[in-house]
Amino acid sequence: MKVEALLFGGVAAFFGGTAVLYGLWSGDPAGTAALVVAFAMAALVSFFCAMQYRRKGRRPQDRKDAEVADGAGPLEFFPDESPWPIVTAVGFAVAATGVVYGLWLFLIGFGVLARGVLGLVFQYAGRGADQEQGEG
Repeated sequence: MKVEALLFGGVAAFFGGTAVLYGLWSGDPAGTAALVVAFAMAALVSFFCAMQYRRKGRRPQDRKDAEVADGAGPLEFFPDESPWPIVTAVGFAVAATGVVYGLWLFLIGFGVLARGVLGLVFQYAGRGADQEQGEG
């Protein structure tokens, strides 16, 4: 992931520099905001890749002497059915409808949306701890 972190770091630096120059010379707030958002997204991906490299170390893809078999291993975790994507979609739809019909409906939709997103995020939060206890 080190190569990916450096690559996206370069992209983030390009967008950051471009945003500064564009903002100073053009005075256009919309274009400057778009470039700042592009910088933030590239910086976020770069930061994620750097943290993964720091946490997990070098992958077989990062070594020149690695064989294809070095990358083989157990398959990742594939979750089973989950109700949270449907709850999130319904919450978003109700919140978007609330923008038209009133704040009360938007707040209800936002509450359902928040519950759906939290359900998605924390659905398998304890999975790693259970696996480590079962292995030892």
